Amino acid sequence: MLLSAGITFLSLLSTTYAQDLSVSTSWKKFSNTRLLAERIKVSQDAIDNILPQLNVATGEFNSRRWAQAAISAYRAYEDFDLLVHAIATWNHVTEFVITGAQVNAKTNPRKNFPIADSCEGATMAGGVFWISNRTTSDEQSINSITTGFIDASTFALLAEIIRDAKYKNAAILSAQWIKAHNINSNKIILDSVNSHDCSRSPSTWIFTYNSGKYIEGLSVVSDITGDAQWRGSMLEIIAAAVKSTKWQGADGIITEGASPNDNNDGVGFKSIYLRGLSEAFGRNPSNTNFRILLHKYIDVQYNALLDLAVTGSSYSSRWNGPPQAFTTWVQLTALDILGSAIIANN
Repeated sequence: MLLSAGITFLSLLSTTYAQDLSVSTSWKKFSNTRLLAERIKVSQDAIDNILPQLNVATGEFNSRRWAQAAISAYRAYEDFDLLVHAIATWNHVTEFVITGAQVNAKTNPRKNFPIADSCEGATMAGGVFWISNRTTSDEQSINSITTGFIDASTFALLAEIIRDAKYKNAAILSAQWIKAHNINSNKIILDSVNSHDCSRSPSTWIFTYNSGKYIEGLSVVSDITGDAQWRGSMLEIIAAAVKSTKWQGADGIITEGASPNDNNDGVGFKSIYLRGLSEAFGRNPSNTNFRILLHKYIDVQYNALLDLAVTGSSYSSRWNGPPQAFTTWVQLTALDILGSAIIANN
């Protein structure tokens, strides 16, 4: 009886975390022969090409992009001032996170409307309000990108660095919110839920950055908790994302965010996605099939960028071509795939 129960449990566990980590044979050019020195030079040339656009007075480029600048820079340079800035961000953003107490009271001090305590039977605790240019007191939307970007990713990294339970608990709560509310049956991350009436964004609102940022967050949450469910969820979402037809063709090249003339947020979505994949790749050194899959997928994007979408050291927002004139927002997006290819091919 015990043996039978054990076999049944292992069977269920295997089914729960079974993913198709095979490389699609229809993908275009999924191998790379460039040596490390060449890959670094390609990235450096792209950086040099964008540096003249840097506003030295503000330290910013003329481009609208979300970024984990402070904590990413701290990880790279170990500058304590940058870590302090990341913590200050925590202190600000927590005002937009729905807590358990707020769920019980059905109110958030930053909002002028009653919030739902649950949607479709799942608590709303852990969700992070969308912070836009409009008056934030009447913004009702809770988004996967804000929840994944702010809590499940940034605060998981803070928990890893500082080892303070408050960051860890916040990261777990937000990871749970996305898992409970915003994953469709195909394991693709959905966009948003209304915190007041539980209405949803259209099912067609499928964007790479929602999956990418959650992947990044899960890769860190699984490390700081040691809980196998989070790594299993991460693998499921990645296996679905890299083969999704919502943002790429049969050749595997990402087509989302092709905007050569307008600086819109969609151009940068795929760079957030690639950063998430790169983080997951680096944190799972022993999963051979998984690393091969990401290595090949990243190389598909890298080769497309260099073969079809480049003029000199300027890149196109259309990774499947043709090339376009230089723009800051497109060049910033290209840097993420160029950097990811350095990591994935080592």
